[in-house]
Amino acid sequence: MSQVLTPPSAAAPVAPAPTALPHDIPTVAPPPSAPADGVAAVDRALSIATTLARASAPLTLAELARRTGMYKSTLLRLLASLARAGLVVHRSDKRYALGPLAFLFGRSFEQTYGLKEGVQPVLEWLVSKGTESPSFHVRHGKDSRLCLFRIDSAHSTLDRVRAGDVLPLNRGAAGKVLQAFAGGLNVAGDTPLLHNSFGERDPLCGAVAAPVFGPAGILLGALSLSGPLERFSDLAVQRMNSLLFTAAETATRTLGGHWPVTSGQRLAG
Repeated sequence: MSQVLTPPSAAAPVAPAPTALPHDIPTVAPPPSAPADGVAAVDRALSIATTLARASAPLTLAELARRTGMYKSTLLRLLASLARAGLVVHRSDKRYALGPLAFLFGRSFEQTYGLKEGVQPVLEWLVSKGTESPSFHVRHGKDSRLCLFRIDSAHSTLDRVRAGDVLPLNRGAAGKVLQAFAGGLNVAGDTPLLHNSFGERDPLCGAVAAPVFGPAGILLGALSLSGPLERFSDLAVQRMNSLLFTAAETATRTLGGHWPVTSGQRLAG
């Protein structure tokens, strides 16, 4: 059942009480140490999988060699191991793509962290309020972010963002949030909760974003609204900020986090 939210006031919106029990998010222990050559092989294999995940289409062996900087002989050996595990498939057109194990990893990630049940209802609520398209982003490596969930708005024209897209961390409102709160809620009290971007990642798109926190103040991700820049007037941004503030607070409380006590919305300058 979708969560029903109370529309925010114009001043400082207050989120409704959570409708779901908090979810514990365990810390994953690092793997045991391994010989240097084994670690290097794992690093190279993960580099191949990451390259395929970021590609917009399956890749040939030559394309993989160019993007990873590995010799074809090394790639063939590692690809054979990844294919046996189901993480990579070798298609009939001689191209490589992620295999069924990648799907299982993604589904397990969602189930383990309980993100979907806490985030999806607020995405649906935002769309019902006529906002731009809402999405939820998590950090992906050192310089990237991953769009984990996305719902298109009811508008006829949309921005080009889809669940599974890997985007730059240093451009866009969601990226700003992920960087600002990388250390969790234990950051400076005056750090803006709401960030925006106008034409940074895409010159024709705008976005506003806010953090979603989990237990112990850890940053779970960034909730954002994005769409064509022409619809980001001052009045529209003000309304979206208010709705986004309520949505982010509600998702935080639903997922077992604590929303920072503020006198109102803190906006990035």
